[in-house]
Amino acid sequence: MQREAQAYGKVANQTTNQRELEASLLLKAASRLQAVHDGWDRKKGDLAEALLFNRRLWTIFVTSVAQDDNPLPQQVRQDVANLGLFVFNHSLSVIADPRPEYLGCLVNINRQLAAGLQGRV
Repeated sequence: MQREAQAYGKVANQTTNQRELEASLLLKAASRLQAVHDGWDRKKGDLAEALLFNRRLWTIFVTSVAQDDNPLPQQVRQDVANLGLFVFNHSLSVIADPRPEYLGCLVNINRQLAAGLQGRV
């Protein structure tokens, strides 16, 4: 029985650590986008890099939820995939017509998802 409890604890710690890592990366991406937004005149040149970092992160999320062995419930997987598609499409729109006000929704999505992963919602 003790072995099973230890195994469960190890898996729980890995899951918690994974969620913390994902939340941290989402907050990092949000912070980079927010910095470009807040310092648009000085930081507009950092836009492409901030968007690329965010898209790469979301590519990992979307790829993960598309895997057959992903343990998340189907509806959560679908929601993450849909958010990812929105992020990709919106990022392309921002690249085509760069404006600081277009970054807010990407920042908010990342922050809200991070808060959920951290159990703050």
